[in-house]
Amino acid sequence: MNARTTTLIADTNRMDDGIADVRDNVMPAVSEMDGCIGLSMLCDRDSGRCIVTTAWETGEAMAATRDRVMQMRARAVEQFGGQDPEVQEWEIAVMHRLHGAGDDSCARVTWSRIDPTQMDRMIDTFRTGFLPRLDEVPGFCSLSMLVDRQTGIGSVTAVYVDRGAMEASRQQISGMRDEFRRQLDMEITEVAEFDLVLHQLRVPELV
Repeated sequence: MNARTTTLIADTNRMDDGIADVRDNVMPAVSEMDGCIGLSMLCDRDSGRCIVTTAWETGEAMAATRDRVMQMRARAVEQFGGQDPEVQEWEIAVMHRLHGAGDDSCARVTWSRIDPTQMDRMIDTFRTGFLPRLDEVPGFCSLSMLVDRQTGIGSVTAVYVDRGAMEASRQQISGMRDEFRRQLDMEITEVAEFDLVLHQLRVPELV
């Protein structure tokens, strides 16, 4: 399983127009492409930062769509009043759902970097040591881990039932994150929180 993320900074006054364009135009078009298994979108309405993620059955299916999505991406960026989006392609290493997301759901994204030779160890340790503990966090819904094995960069998105649950988890998750980071000699490069405005990923459980 693979994923492509497109990150942009929107004009906050045009956020709703951009979300509507992704929902009404981009998502239906992408969903009809061979190998597509859904789309999700995160937005920070204060900063304007938006992340659109499309998921694919294989790396080949994802690669085959690169040219076809460029025009849609350009239109979406225009609708958001943004420019120069950052596009990244990933392997989906982990997907776990305890509960489905709802309209009030929010997400915390943690970006990291590790020695690429330690990537398999990191994924295994995350699956066995970190993931089971998340199921005990009140309000936790689901989690996905995206990795780039060549660079050692990773991205973990944890979804919560609402903003209150996400905010209440900060201290507990921070302690777990620090423990995990020290255990693997991994660098945490950024942590950010978002509204989950579109949640149509159909990636099967990968643990």
